[in-house]
Amino acid sequence: MVDVGEKPVTDRVAVARGTVQMQPATLRLITSGKIGKGEVLAVARIAGIQAAKRTSEWIPLCHPLALSSVRVDFAAKGRNRIAIEAEVRVSGKTGVEMEALTAVSAAALTIYDMCKAVDRGMTISEVCLVEKTGGRSGTYRREREPGRLERR
Repeated sequence: MVDVGEKPVTDRVAVARGTVQMQPATLRLITSGKIGKGEVLAVARIAGIQAAKRTSEWIPLCHPLALSSVRVDFAAKGRNRIAIEAEVRVSGKTGVEMEALTAVSAAALTIYDMCKAVDRGMTISEVCLVEKTGGRSGTYRREREPGRLERR
């Protein structure tokens, strides 16, 4: 693990995004609440939040953090994609990029798991960090942002 003992505590935020591509019929089933396993996006949101909180158990050498907040949102894109966005916040000595990426990944995997009975050909893609603020390295923003969600 990287020694962060001498680093100052700062407010840190990371935003990650990803997409799940599927058959149009699968997206219709999700948005109409007709997937047999239940409310897909509600379960995927909880999975993303839980994954962010437990990232240090998934990723070797990742510091355990007391997160301030985790937000996971979804938006249908076109006829056959769901965009996922996670924002993670902490006041700490290390960033939350891995927590945001893990939240998106777990949410995408949960969508796949809940829908695989009707569509095994789904594709998870474009999982990436789009923004991070705080810490010694300052602000990072991806030049081309895939799947940007509209704020509610």
